Amino acid sequence: MGIVKNVNEQGNLIDIQPDGTGIDTMLSINSSAVSFLDFYTNFYYQLKDPADYSFFKVKKYQARETAIGLQKYLESSSDREKMDLIDYAVSIEKVESIRNQTNTGRDSSKIKNGLYQKPSEINSLQYRFQMEDVPWERLAEIGLDREMLERSEVLDCLLKGYKTPKLIRVSLKNGKSGVKTNARLQLRLNNDGEVVVCIHRVQDRSNFNQLFFGYRFSQEDEFNLLNSGNMGRVVELIDEVTGELIPSLISMDRLTNELFYLRLDFVRIPVVVCGVQLDRAQQRILKEGKALFVEGMISRNGKEFSANLQFNAEKQCVEFLFESDVKISESKIYKDEALVEIPKMFRGKRLFNWQMNKLEKGEWAYINGLVSKGGKNYQGYIRFDELSKRIVFSFKNPNKM
Repeated sequence: MGIVKNVNEQGNLIDIQPDGTGIDTMLSINSSAVSFLDFYTNFYYQLKDPADYSFFKVKKYQARETAIGLQKYLESSSDREKMDLIDYAVSIEKVESIRNQTNTGRDSSKIKNGLYQKPSEINSLQYRFQMEDVPWERLAEIGLDREMLERSEVLDCLLKGYKTPKLIRVSLKNGKSGVKTNARLQLRLNNDGEVVVCIHRVQDRSNFNQLFFGYRFSQEDEFNLLNSGNMGRVVELIDEVTGELIPSLISMDRLTNELFYLRLDFVRIPVVVCGVQLDRAQQRILKEGKALFVEGMISRNGKEFSANLQFNAEKQCVEFLFESDVKISESKIYKDEALVEIPKMFRGKRLFNWQMNKLEKGEWAYINGLVSKGGKNYQGYIRFDELSKRIVFSFKNPNKM
């Protein structure tokens, strides 16, 4: 039993214990009926797994005492008695029903960017952002539109506020010229309350020789991050503003190679994972960032499975680590629905990493040491063509033509 504080970008609930500390950070809303209806529906569907929780609405000054009382009731009650609490929980079905009645009379359709949108598309309560919130002009600037996002099956994740689960090919301006690169996208609210597109570009590789918020990586840290994506232990990072030491977990986005950290006091470990209840010792192992092998879990299709669990600071949740998991190669990119892999060889010559990086960005790369059928050496410039999905060659530098 906890007091709601917030929902993070991955849809995981952030709560505080009713022990008197951090009570001033709990989530509170206006008491008017309309405010609560609008808030609760938006809040509920930001959660990744809302059905895993039961919520109770109480007066702000009663929050701590009510949470403690409910916790004692749960600890001393039978399963049948616990079911009686459902009558007192906030029902999302009732909230939606009342809210829909208050919204009756609104426009049944809208025209946006020349596209007809049904009411269910516009006012869907399952998303953090609505279709009309999306900054389509900005997306057009980087070479994307609604049809492309739908075809790539990433629009749903964007509207829910999550990062795209795959890399998307985007066009970015580099001075006067344009550069194509791979990135994960995410919709977020800026400080002015406007919806903006966050572009997480693929990095060549994380620089583990540089200090990360005052922390120097060891060889073991680098090995763990490159293999599992998680460093696997708690370290102290330096807050750039206050200078205080912050116990944190560090993970790497395995698609973009970006490093992320999460304060330890924001780490939340579930009590039950796929039907298996974790004891306090197991929860402590996960909170410390270590991997935990769990047996007897039940998948959604009812099959029993076992796997390593580990907390991921980038995703801000516990993830499964199967033996078959492999790090996605940087040479693989998503173009529409297909996964396009750039060849690592060209006319019998293995490409260098710097050449692969240029090809991934859609740029021309110089290449020499090629041998013709007649045995003569020659050189030129190569670029990966997305339409034909092959490497094209030019004897002259196209950038100077």
